[in-house]
Amino acid sequence: MVDRQQDQSKQSAIATNEVAESEEVRAQQALLGDADPSLTSAEDVAKALNVDPARGLSEEEAKRRLAKFGPNELASAPPVPKWKKFLAQFQDPLVYLLIAATGISLVAWFIEKANAQPGAEGGEALPFDAIVIILILIVNAVLGYMQEAKAEAAVEALAQMTAPQTSVLRDGKVQRINTTDVVPGDIIVLAEGDSVSADGRLVNAASLRIAEASLTGESVPVGKKPDTLEVAKALGDRANMIFNGTSVTQGTGRAIVTGTGMNTQVGKIADMLSATEDEKTPLQKEMDYVSKILGIAVCIIAVVVLVALAVLEGFNDIHDVIDSLLLAVSLAVAAVPEGLAAILTVVLALGVQRMAAHNAIVKKLHSVETLGSASVICSDKTGTLTRNEMTVERVVTPSGEVQITGTGYAPEGRMVMTGGVSPESDEARVIADEVVAALAAGALANDGELRQENGRWEIVGDPTEVSLIVAARKVKADRKTERFTRVAEIPFTSERKRMSIIAKDDTDSGKLTVFAKGAPDVLLSYCSRIRVGGHVRKLTEGDRQSILATVERLSSEAYRTLGEACRPLETSSLADVPGVTVNAAGQVADIADQAEAIETDLIWNGMVGIIDPPRTEVRDSVAEAHRAGIRTVMITGDHPLTAARIASDLGIIAKDGKAMTGDQLDQLADEASLDKATADVSVYARVAPEHKLKIVESLQRQGNIVAMTGDGVNDAPAVKTADIGVAMGITGTEVTKQSAKMILADDNFSTIVAAVREGRVIFDNIRKFLRYLLSSNVGEVFTVFFGVVLAGFLGIRQPETVGVTVPLLATQLLWINLLTDAAPALAMGVDPQTDDVMARRPRKVTDRVIDASMWGDIIYIGVIMAIVTLIGMDMHLAGGLFTDRSVDALGHEAQMVEARTMGFTILVFAQLFNALASRSHLQSAFVGLFSNKWLWGAIGLSIVLQLVVIYVPFLNSAFGTTPLSAMAWLECIGLAAFVLVASELRKIVLRIMDKRQ
Repeated sequence: MVDRQQDQSKQSAIATNEVAESEEVRAQQALLGDADPSLTSAEDVAKALNVDPARGLSEEEAKRRLAKFGPNELASAPPVPKWKKFLAQFQDPLVYLLIAATGISLVAWFIEKANAQPGAEGGEALPFDAIVIILILIVNAVLGYMQEAKAEAAVEALAQMTAPQTSVLRDGKVQRINTTDVVPGDIIVLAEGDSVSADGRLVNAASLRIAEASLTGESVPVGKKPDTLEVAKALGDRANMIFNGTSVTQGTGRAIVTGTGMNTQVGKIADMLSATEDEKTPLQKEMDYVSKILGIAVCIIAVVVLVALAVLEGFNDIHDVIDSLLLAVSLAVAAVPEGLAAILTVVLALGVQRMAAHNAIVKKLHSVETLGSASVICSDKTGTLTRNEMTVERVVTPSGEVQITGTGYAPEGRMVMTGGVSPESDEARVIADEVVAALAAGALANDGELRQENGRWEIVGDPTEVSLIVAARKVKADRKTERFTRVAEIPFTSERKRMSIIAKDDTDSGKLTVFAKGAPDVLLSYCSRIRVGGHVRKLTEGDRQSILATVERLSSEAYRTLGEACRPLETSSLADVPGVTVNAAGQVADIADQAEAIETDLIWNGMVGIIDPPRTEVRDSVAEAHRAGIRTVMITGDHPLTAARIASDLGIIAKDGKAMTGDQLDQLADEASLDKATADVSVYARVAPEHKLKIVESLQRQGNIVAMTGDGVNDAPAVKTADIGVAMGITGTEVTKQSAKMILADDNFSTIVAAVREGRVIFDNIRKFLRYLLSSNVGEVFTVFFGVVLAGFLGIRQPETVGVTVPLLATQLLWINLLTDAAPALAMGVDPQTDDVMARRPRKVTDRVIDASMWGDIIYIGVIMAIVTLIGMDMHLAGGLFTDRSVDALGHEAQMVEARTMGFTILVFAQLFNALASRSHLQSAFVGLFSNKWLWGAIGLSIVLQLVVIYVPFLNSAFGTTPLSAMAWLECIGLAAFVLVASELRKIVLRIMDKRQ
């Protein structure tokens, strides 16, 4: 099945679209004519595309353009037609074998008809064996096609859930839309971590840097500015253009879309998009290995039997040769579970659909294999372990401390004095002024946005930043911020741990002021002055120690702390600021590269304490993970005391546990020292993105299967390196989502643990139906093998006859494998949890899916099946061990038809009892016996199918069956039930042995 899918990929890649200029591309090119947008001003480009950069397109106009210019996607190979997918079901070596069996059956039928004596019946009127094999092949192809279609639909649904999105300005509002819906003229809003979804002309940019290696090969991110170019330049030097397929590494900006889909630079250089061939997963490789082993074993058995028969009895005529070849075909048909690949794909597809319904979106089916093996979960703190409902609760200024009331993002609350300060006192007024100044600085040095939609307050941007805007509004600091207009920005990065903006005061001749916020210990190192009681003085060492002590106190109370500072530049021109460099034209160079000239001699205003309460359900999930042998590691940029407090509250570390900082990691001498540290430490604070990557690689060196969460663009390398990269669905950047194997729709740590549990259940279910299918097929092989070897002993072959007599017909074995086996196997794929999957250690990736204990189950049950089947046949054959003497009245041929019907039916019911037994290696089948309604439905369906094949006359001829008596049915069910009894006895012994160990 997998091979077929890969063949289809190859075929579809060959049948690719030629990259000709489509009507949509020509229509887009007509918008700008021959004008080069990089040589055209942003205003003229906006006019040509009929868009207002301040409002963007209207929704109606965007829909019209989408219909005219087509979706924003590259041309790809055309989909494989349905009829080709159906025919591909026959492209399988096993099918070729069955077609060969059909040919042999037809030859045997023709020979039998040709050699019939005149006037005598020439055997069967029609070649029923050949007809039945062909019909079953068609039924198998239909089932395979339907199962593949269902799996493809599930994968497509997952693709829709993880479809990339783009921020655009429409109707004056920033909104997120699917990238495929971006149209020429849209205003794209860019931020750090975004994937650029179309080609465009920059309108404005603040410290914008874009990684264009995927397009130009340039390894260093390129600085971008909206200035119009004087002359045409190479692609990599067009600083005022953005290109599809690149990613924002720093800063913000807005651009007018000039080209989408195939009218982008990446579309022009793409000759075609061939379907990618996924490498086979470990599970798929093991299935290939198992099929190969079974095939080799069956070939060896067939050769041994045929050679033995040839030596001992010889082949007297063509009938003996044909019978021998049909025996080989019967053995092959019996050995290989034909529907295995299709069932495996469907079970994985259904499993990931269930996970998606619980907010864990697995991007590829085979990632489920790795999920159940996770031994370490590295998680960010904010929003994953905590609720991500940031609220400024404390503000500490040089003169005092206040509490801000209210929770959430509604700007409703007030400041309350602490420490016994009277609200009416002069001291309270001084503190209030300092609080307003501190929160104003935090609200200005900010990229967040708070807005009210339909009576609800909604946030855009980072929740931490928005919490500062909310607090500023609560204390009316927004009245102070309204007079400032931002003119430049030095953006926050994980390495800098601070952000600064330069704003002009519209009420004071446009004079410039720097406003900054960041980690208090980091920001404090750039401050040389402090504002106390409305006056600015030099920052003393005592002041520093007092501020750092306050940081420690707030952090120990689980507050996240941010410092605020400012610096009046006393000029209205950046070019006049000491240390700022200008170019030959007198223009200021990119301010983001001149942080040392701007972020110096800052005035300390104060700090805020932001609370983000832990998610109530996470503590139980951490405990559940620990029970399952999974270690939880917290990695955060917060203060060590904050991290340690949250981690101890959640049970990740003991109450007196400590966090290791990024600086401490840097001081470790070598990999051995790092590995020793990561083996013991479970909380890391003040870490940079490169530390996350080091931690992941270190844990992997120790043999761990690591799940790693991430949201920012700089988390992408660590997320991609981890065995299970997990991106945040709400706060995660597009770059990180593309690097991840799983996306959390709710950004919740508990969802990861639930996904691991579901992954283990899915893997257990795969083992269940593998145990069921393989033990059933081994039972069929043993039945055929021992039935031939012991044919004379059991009465299957009469003493006076020579040649081969097979105990069961190939058509009967096909019926069992393709119809009565498939439904129970599928039902077992959605079996509810039977064993406590979280009570055992993680499975190693190197562990076999089918291990020694499962092979023991398979062979044991297979032998029992063969024994009860052959005993049932023997009871209806003269000359056997347990013969009912009433059969002597029948001729041997009639006895064989009845005996085969008995063996056929016993084998079917034995496999149905085996379906109940295979639900657990150790647990009794009677525990949760009726918990899987689908399995009982499948068993009922299989029983109905078996009754049809026994009691419908024309099927009697096709399958060589005959109606059974009531007594015969009791014998069938009684013998078949012994499979369940034998399995229960084995489980009792195994449980006793397990307890002793």
